[in-house]
Amino acid sequence: MASRGRPAALAGGLVVVFGVLVLVAMASVALGARSVPLSTVLDALTAPDGSGDHTVIRELRVPRTLLGIGVGAALGLAGALMQSLTRNPLADPGLLGINEGAALGVTLALGLFGLSDPAVYVWFAFGGAAVASVVVYALGSAGRSGAGPVRLALAGIAVGMVFTAVASAILRMDPQTFDRMRFWLTGSLAGQTSDVLSRIAPFMVVGLVVGLLLARPLNMLALGDDAGKALGVAVTRTRVLTAVSVTLLCGSATAAAGPLWFVGLAVPHAVRAVVGQDQRWVLPYTVLAAPALLLAADVAGRLIARPGEVQVGIMCAVVGAPIFILMARRRRLAAL
Repeated sequence: MASRGRPAALAGGLVVVFGVLVLVAMASVALGARSVPLSTVLDALTAPDGSGDHTVIRELRVPRTLLGIGVGAALGLAGALMQSLTRNPLADPGLLGINEGAALGVTLALGLFGLSDPAVYVWFAFGGAAVASVVVYALGSAGRSGAGPVRLALAGIAVGMVFTAVASAILRMDPQTFDRMRFWLTGSLAGQTSDVLSRIAPFMVVGLVVGLLLARPLNMLALGDDAGKALGVAVTRTRVLTAVSVTLLCGSATAAAGPLWFVGLAVPHAVRAVVGQDQRWVLPYTVLAAPALLLAADVAGRLIARPGEVQVGIMCAVVGAPIFILMARRRRLAAL
């Protein structure tokens, strides 16, 4: 009876997390420099009349909220996939320099080549994310001790700093592009239109679908490569598909909102504390919980600095940095 009850409880919990995401999304649409009553929000969504509040909601806040949902889900799932595949609890697209690699790719596209179409510069983000992954793993695995969690994290931070410095140098040579990207480089959901979301969304969706379909083989690989092979898992294909999914997720999320830290680190750990190690539950829970956290941080950044705002990248760092320090000091989290 207990074995039947647990899946039902986990499914119920998934519905609860989805409900929380819906509530946070509604708050994201209604709250900001000027709060809008919920009735006005509903009117703007169902029967817009062209008024100022309706225009702000439909053209600014709704695209921003949808972007936050997509970016949060992408970064959360990317972190969960990386942690599961590498059995590294410190794996995170920001800590391992992948987001910074994607950001450098976007900077090259905009600053050097003048490519302003999101459907074009997102490919530069994918290339930067892939290069960063290879470089960080090569540096973190060098030596006799191999690719330990802390070594990979340190390599990722170092590579990320180098990529950020190169991107800053490129932007300094082009003040106009720097003014355009300075908020994006901090990590921000503000100022993006529905056109950007529509061009980035297909890549996010493909990455999300591929990542969620990897839950079962990742469960098998958690027992070790040999055990995974014995259970029928194609180890190489699983690793390649995971890398493809992570690249699509990180590249598209960074191209849309800039480099964001700690979303992919904190949320999967919180989810595993509730649902356990089964990736069939960890991955979907993370896809719902991560955007809820990101949108909550974005709303908080808007409310604490009215009439201005604190970028969501700063808010995520404020929340995530203590979590990273705590995890790095707890040796029992050295492996999954």
